[in-house]
Amino acid sequence: MRIDYPNDEPVFDGAQMVVRFSVSVDGVPLACAVTAEALEDHFGASSPLPEHILAAYHEGIERIRSVCTRAIEANDGAAVVLRSGLFRMEAT
Repeated sequence: MRIDYPNDEPVFDGAQMVVRFSVSVDGVPLACAVTAEALEDHFGASSPLPEHILAAYHEGIERIRSVCTRAIEANDGAAVVLRSGLFRMEAT
């Protein structure tokens, strides 16, 4: 399974409190997300304000993509929402 991350800008979804980002799995686009809670817990977002959440996303993009890749592989190529617990498990 080939997983790529296009250079599309992530989007803060305030209604769902997630940052949505694009992923391509074997050429098929997926919409994945990471929760604001995860960005606060693990990437230093100082508040749930969009500018803080997006800054934390950009700071942690390598780790976010690494965890996302493993989650997509475990999910047979389906879209995922990365929650705080996934990052806790990944750190152990």
